[in-house]
Amino acid sequence: MKAGSHLNSSNTLIVGGVILFLTNCFLTTEPYILLLTAAQQILVPMTLQLIMELNKKQIIFIWTGLFSVLLLQVITIHTGQMILSIIYLLFTLTVALSGLRRFLKRGFVNWAEISIDIGMMYLFMGGIWFFIHINGINTGFSHMLNWLTAIHFHYSAFILPVSIGLFGRIHTSKLYNILVPIILAAPMLVAVGITFWPLLEFISVIFYIFGIYGLIYLAMKTKFPAFLQGLLIRISYSSLGVTILFSLIYSVGRAFGKWYVTLDFMLIFHGLVNCLLFGLLGIIGWAIHLPKTKQPAWSFPVSNIRGQLTPENTAKSGLVDDLSMFVDIRRLPPMIVDFYEHTDKYRLFAAVHWAGWFKPLLLIYKPVSRLIQQLNLPVSKQVVEMNGTILSVNEALDGRNSPRAWIRKVNGRTVFTAIYSSHKTQGRAYMNIALPLPFSTMIGILKLDCITDTLELSSTGGEDPGIYLAIGTWLFRLPLSETFVIEQTTKRELTAIHKMKLFGVPFLKIDYRIITRDEAKQIN
Repeated sequence: MKAGSHLNSSNTLIVGGVILFLTNCFLTTEPYILLLTAAQQILVPMTLQLIMELNKKQIIFIWTGLFSVLLLQVITIHTGQMILSIIYLLFTLTVALSGLRRFLKRGFVNWAEISIDIGMMYLFMGGIWFFIHINGINTGFSHMLNWLTAIHFHYSAFILPVSIGLFGRIHTSKLYNILVPIILAAPMLVAVGITFWPLLEFISVIFYIFGIYGLIYLAMKTKFPAFLQGLLIRISYSSLGVTILFSLIYSVGRAFGKWYVTLDFMLIFHGLVNCLLFGLLGIIGWAIHLPKTKQPAWSFPVSNIRGQLTPENTAKSGLVDDLSMFVDIRRLPPMIVDFYEHTDKYRLFAAVHWAGWFKPLLLIYKPVSRLIQQLNLPVSKQVVEMNGTILSVNEALDGRNSPRAWIRKVNGRTVFTAIYSSHKTQGRAYMNIALPLPFSTMIGILKLDCITDTLELSSTGGEDPGIYLAIGTWLFRLPLSETFVIEQTTKRELTAIHKMKLFGVPFLKIDYRIITRDEAKQIN
């Protein structure tokens, strides 16, 4: 969809915002305030039209927010000012909740869309600080500092993340995935530094500079759908490259008491450049050709089971009926195939290894996992036997194809209840595993690959694979990943290594030794 037509559908909102802003220009007695007013009445509504399909109720609510900002210049009674600032606060809260809903539909996937989500949620922080500024709430900081924080969250924390998200829809690279979290974290760190610790502000600006100049570099390399769009977006980002240097100089003064630029200069130069070159030109640039999201909606089947599982009494032999639907079993040792198709013939011995950084969290994690009897792994590295039972699950209740529950216990306590099923996407079969949790279900979508006589199951790669949380009809991708590699080490024994990561950082490894029940009897 061309954003030119997208904006034409709401021209009255844009024109109205400009008229209200010009009215504000005649009413205000403090011209610097207009830098924030421009964002509130022009730039924020324009940005929202790029990222939201606005219905009539939302447009009316935006109009209410715009008028509240104007009336603040007219109504000087304290009660009236408080009510009007609350109206604007509720407007920013509504935007933040919309961003949260967008995020919960996907979760931790696709940095471009996450950047837009976070930007929308940050706007509420701008609303809070605007409310503080208008009502003169004593935060221990100056009236000006409260205003600076409000404007910070409108420009750097809302408009910039949204712009970066739209940029990510036409550009993908490893560097982009590194820069986005840095830029998203910077507004909050800078705000904390401005408010509490000038040295943190200085450090945050350093990281911000790295992120901004990295973004400029990527924008210069990227081919945009339209020449004028590319020109305006590059000017927008380059203007940030200039103003961020002055922010660095100003933060040096705050941190070390050596002033090279004054606050008055920052208000005029920094404010105007960010408003006109970064904000206005950038939004117009994206309006020329609005890039569509590349994030597809999840379409794979999800278990309907939430909370405690009551399996049927019918026993199943294996985790799958036929492993060949997932991989070419001719490339695998027969024992691996037999384990998945006749799992009940095998005994599992496991040694659990928690990462050192995660062990303090076990003080919270372990009591919860023991209570719900799910993911209830031992804390000790000692080798334990996991006794497993595979039972059928009512297909109508679960909603997926041929589900069966693998219930594993250690010393009589349930550690895992995993409901195995499968689905196909574009001709490829995936394991579709559900772990029931209170009021929800954790979903693991795993792809299977044969790698030199070993079988690897992984939640990474492709569109479907991942670990998700299903709550009601929402499906939220978690920042977790797992790999499970199984191989035959002797004629009578399999070994497997199960690794898990949180935000890409390893936190759990389980070493499995797998032997047949007949072999175990001979050993005993």
